[in-house]
Amino acid sequence: MARKVVVTGLGATTPIGGDVPTLWLNALRGVSGVVKLTDEWVEQYDLPVKIAAKLSVPAEDVLGRVEMKRMDPSTQYGVIAAREAWKDSGIEEIDHDRLAVAFATGIGGVWTLLNGWDTLKEKGPRRVLPMTVPMLMPNGVAAAVSLDLGARAGAHTPVSACASGTEAMAVGQELIRAGKADVVMVGGAEAAIHPMPIAAFSSMQALSKRNDDPERASRPYDIDRDGFVMGEGAGALVLEAEEHALARGARIYAELAGTSVTADAYHITAPDPEGLGATRALKAAMFDARVQAEDIVHVNAHATSTPVGDKPEYTALRAALGAHVDNVAVSATKSQMGHLLGASGAVEAVLTVLAVYERKAPATINLDHQDPEIPLDVVTTSRDLPQGDIVALSNSFGFGGHNAVIVVRNH
Repeated sequence: MARKVVVTGLGATTPIGGDVPTLWLNALRGVSGVVKLTDEWVEQYDLPVKIAAKLSVPAEDVLGRVEMKRMDPSTQYGVIAAREAWKDSGIEEIDHDRLAVAFATGIGGVWTLLNGWDTLKEKGPRRVLPMTVPMLMPNGVAAAVSLDLGARAGAHTPVSACASGTEAMAVGQELIRAGKADVVMVGGAEAAIHPMPIAAFSSMQALSKRNDDPERASRPYDIDRDGFVMGEGAGALVLEAEEHALARGARIYAELAGTSVTADAYHITAPDPEGLGATRALKAAMFDARVQAEDIVHVNAHATSTPVGDKPEYTALRAALGAHVDNVAVSATKSQMGHLLGASGAVEAVLTVLAVYERKAPATINLDHQDPEIPLDVVTTSRDLPQGDIVALSNSFGFGGHNAVIVVRNH
């Protein structure tokens, strides 16, 4: 029988909280982290989108200046979250040959790459920093976390757009189930609030242009939704073999009972309108967890607030859960913190684990007029979840047709 995988540590730095306790409190309260951008480059490039969800606690308030200079912002965020998760786990002694990392990103070191390009053009090749390559490479965050923890059982970097953070959970689970590690630090990090990505996503008509009303711009499932809001941050979780956690008397938040990864093979950016790949991912994750549709009480939805994205996820949920979907409490937490791209799945995994552990579903804000074609039971004010056994899902879908789902169960 496969080893059980449990969650023993949580960490995060996000637009609505620079640590997990603050994130959780604000997620329950329904606080928005979306702000009007004041950076000079917004006006310099006359960007059509002038809002984003920036970190509530800047990295420089947590890390030392010398350490920061050797890391892209995405890596800084990942290290901050991983250190909190590691401390939270209470692990004091570890066989480092049995400790692995699976830390994801959707884009990687975009700030380092584009700043290096500017330096090359303006000052020439001799002024490009020697640390540019290790700072910009997508595996930089996994490498930095591995170095920080002394993890020698592998450092993996899933890169699957907005499904990356959730796919990291699947990688970590498989490493433990296969006996290749006893503990895995999993997570996702992203720092892409930069003029070029904003311009690119805006050119795709993917971003909300509610520049005069930033706090109400991200509105999943609302009939007037007009695109997602860029966010930044990181989430991290310590996954542990159950027997390893019990042997050291660890506090266990929940069991990571199942995971799945599928692909649409439909379109490079658009989701399959029938949600077929997402449906397969949902069913496969539940099969992996040995749970039935009727066991699910809560879903942390991908729900980006795009006109084309929210409906296929609903279609997939109804196909996978059947009529029971009407009884499931659905939270769309991107309404509060925007879309953290490759970090979103990791942060939402943290929230899903806490929802199971605390038996509370976080709030969805800005749902003024629910789309009648998406008749879900959306949690607009945080609510208690039932007593007894509790099972929750967290979904992530990304450009390229990537689908990833996790199943979290109380322990």
